[in-house]
Amino acid sequence: MPPGVLAATAAGAVAIVGISVGVSLGAISPALAPRPAAAPYAAATSPAAGASRQNHGTADAGGALGLRQSTAPAAQHGRPGQKPPAAVAKPNISTGRHPAGRSSATPGKSAAPARPATAARPATAARPYMFYDSVTPQAVPAGAEVATYATGARPVPASAVAGRKNVLWIDTLGTDPAAQVIDVEPGAASPSQVPGWVSSRLRSHPGQVAIVYTSLSQWPQIQADVAGLPSWMRSRIRWWVADPTGSPHIVPGSQATQWYWGSSYDISMAEPNFDKV
Repeated sequence: MPPGVLAATAAGAVAIVGISVGVSLGAISPALAPRPAAAPYAAATSPAAGASRQNHGTADAGGALGLRQSTAPAAQHGRPGQKPPAAVAKPNISTGRHPAGRSSATPGKSAAPARPATAARPATAARPYMFYDSVTPQAVPAGAEVATYATGARPVPASAVAGRKNVLWIDTLGTDPAAQVIDVEPGAASPSQVPGWVSSRLRSHPGQVAIVYTSLSQWPQIQADVAGLPSWMRSRIRWWVADPTGSPHIVPGSQATQWYWGSSYDISMAEPNFDKV
C-alpha cells in the first residue's frame, strides 16, 4: 500500500476508535457521577393545601415552613403510650360529695377548706316595754300603747283612740268586765269588788287575763281577797302596781309598775305580754 494511503487509513482508524471510546465513556458517566443533595425535609412534611395549621410552625422569611414544637398542653391530647386522663366524676348533688371518694379539686392544688355550718342565731329575748295611761289619750305620743278609761267620771270614747295599735280599757267602777283593767284606789273600785269582777271577766272572756291596778299599800289586802278564787283564775290575774319613783322599774311580784306620774299622762313599765295569757 502506498505510504500516503496507509497514513490516511491509520488516522481514520484512530479517529473511529476515539469516537467509540467517547461514546462509551458518555454512556457510563451518569452512573459514575455524584448524586444531587436531597430536598429539604420541610418540603416533604408541608401540610396539604387547605389542611389545618394548628400545632404547626409558620413560614419563615425565606418561605420554607419550619416545623416548630407545639405549645398546646400535653394534657389536652395525651402522650404517646399513655391513656388519656380519666374524667373527673360529677359530684352527687344530693350530698355535695364526689362518688368513690374522688376529689374535684384540680391536681396539684389543695382543695379549699369546707366552711363550718352557720349556727342558728338565738331568738332575741323579749324585753319590758313602756305604756301610757291618761284620761286624754290624744296627749300620749303617737305609736305608744295607751290605757284609758271605759267608765267613771270621764269615760273616753273609742274614737279618741282610733288608730292606736293596742289599747287597755280601765273600769273604775268595777261594773264592766269587758274592760281589761279594774282600777282599785280611793274614789274608784274597792278591794272587796275585785274577786267578783275577776270571776265575771274571766268567765265571759275565756283565754284572756284580768288586770288589777292598785297601790303598794292596798296590794296585800287585794291579794288576800282573791285567795279564795280557783287557781286557774288566780293564774290569770296580772298585777299593775303604782310606785311613782320617777325611775323605770317593775316591783317584784307584779307584772307592771306605774313609775311616773305626770300632768297629761302617767308611764308604766311592763313585762313582755303583760296583757296576754
